Parts: sequence; structure tokens; C-alpha cells
Amino acid sequence: MKVATSTRGIVVLIGSMLLVSAWVSAASNMPLATKDAGASLSADFHAASCPQLESIVRAAVQAARAVNVQVTAGLLRIFFHDCFPEGCDASILLEPELSTGPNQSLQKNAVDLIEAIRAKVHAACGPTVSCADIIALATRDAVALAGGPTFAMPLGRTDSLEGADDVSMLPGPNTDVDSLLTVFNSRALSDPADLVALSGGHTVGKASCGFIRDNDEFSRSLIKQCNASPSKKQSLDTITPDVFDNKYFVALKARHGVFVSDQGLADHRRTSSLVTTFAANQTAFFAQFAKSMVKMGSIPGPKGEIRRNCFRPNSRVDMDVGSFSAVADE
Repeated sequence: MKVATSTRGIVVLIGSMLLVSAWVSAASNMPLATKDAGASLSADFHAASCPQLESIVRAAVQAARAVNVQVTAGLLRIFFHDCFPEGCDASILLEPELSTGPNQSLQKNAVDLIEAIRAKVHAACGPTVSCADIIALATRDAVALAGGPTFAMPLGRTDSLEGADDVSMLPGPNTDVDSLLTVFNSRALSDPADLVALSGGHTVGKASCGFIRDNDEFSRSLIKQCNASPSKKQSLDTITPDVFDNKYFVALKARHGVFVSDQGLADHRRTSSLVTTFAANQTAFFAQFAKSMVKMGSIPGPKGEIRRNCFRPNSRVDMDVGSFSAVADE
């Protein structure tokens, strides 16, 4: 190893050491999440440690949407699949959870975007921001860039050390509304407005033909059109599929819901009035959606760390990251 002898070399070396020291200090001072960590989240959690955070995330999401507008739906699905089983802790990005059950069809572009943003944020600020916080911020920004509401997202999550034990509670497209209300209630989302508003995220989603409900003339016509092309996917909002707005609810009122779980919201006694309200008032939908996103994003995860690679816990960060293959664009 060569020893730096020039004054410039010494200055650079000292500067690098100070930078590393600052990063280590910031990371060591970051509180770990616990089971009641939802109460410790705050919108300005990273204001001092990473003032560039929000601009880095928004620019990256904006660039990704310029390539593929469906990244908004992809991020929404990642956020939901991450938070719902055991809290918002980026466990969704770890194996075997990433390749288990419904997670196998997570959008690859969206999954890769989270790690790409993590690399940019850590390059700018050191390892002070968790992958879980990046998922939350990227999803929020993707919604706003698609035309949806803007809102403050509380931050301060840490990343789990392992995948969630059970992802079976994630509801599927054929789940009836009573079952949806029960499982949402189990995750502290007890207001039926949470279920209806968060389902409104389907306004930018797509699904494979096999998931379309098959119980009336409209749904059968969708199946016929969808099956005409093997690679075709059906938009869940049949009116404005690439814009985050309230037209998903307008479609439900016209009985043009794509999933059983979608159309059921317009028929159930505890949710039908909410569908009517959101179909008539986009401002009301946006306000409830923002509230419910923050509520879901505050479901506490287990005690964790700030991962230096979103796909590996820090104990394995030096191992090669395996390839991830996903097949869906929703």
C-alpha cells in the first residue's frame, strides 16, 4: 500500500475519513424501530441527516415514470404488500418473501427502482435512510406524479432482518367484501373508508386476463377482448387507466369493476355509500386516500436496521445479489 506524501493527498485522505465518520455517526444515532414504532415516525425525520432525500426520490420516480407510467401501480402494490403482513419494514424485498405467492408478480421495474434510489440516497447522505422509508416516499411521489394527491409521509422506519413469516393474509382479486373488511380490521385499518380509498389505487393498475370476474355481460366482454392477445393485460380503471383520479369509482357505479373485490365495494352495505361519494367527489377520495396511506404506512414493523442493500440484510450485504424475475406490470 502506498503512503500519500503530498499535502493534497493528506487533505483528501482526512476529508474522506471525516465523511465516513459522519456517516457512521449518523447511522449509529438513528433509532431502531420497535413494535410501537409507528408513534415515532415524523415527516421531518431525515431533515438533518439527509436534506436531499425528497428531491432525490422524486427525481428518480419522475424519470422512471417517463419510461413506464405503470411504475406507479407497481410501487403502490409493493407498498401494500410490504406493510400489510407484518408492518412497513421492506421485508418484501427479501427472499423468500419476494418470490412467495402473490409477490412473484410484483413489477420488476418498481422493485429495482427502490434499490436504485437507495444507492443514490446513501451516496449522498450515507446509510441513514431505510429501504422501507424509500418505498413509502417513492410510492407517495408516484401517486402525485400520476395526478393524485400530495401529502406528507411520516418517516423513520427501519428495515427488517428477514422476510415476513406469513403473506397469506394479502387479499386476492376474488376476495369478498366481508373478508376484506375483516382482514383490514386486523391490520388497524378498521374504518371501511380505508378499504374503499386504498382500493382506489387500482385506478392505475392492470391485471392478467385470468383475474377478471366472470359474472355478467360486461365482465365476459372484457375477458373476450383480453384473451384475444396472450400478452394483454386489463386496466382496472376502464375510463382513465393511466391517471390517478376517481374514475375507478365512476366505473364501479356503472358496474364496470374488473375484480370481484372491486365490484363488490359498490354493492356491500358498508361500502356502497363510500363508492358513491368518491365517484361524485374526487377531493373527498384524495383526502381519504392520503389519510389511509399514512395510516397503513404507520403499521409498525419489527426491530430492524438500515440496509446497505435493499435485497440483503447487512449480515449478507457482501454476498452477490441474485437476479429477480417478475412477470406482472401492475
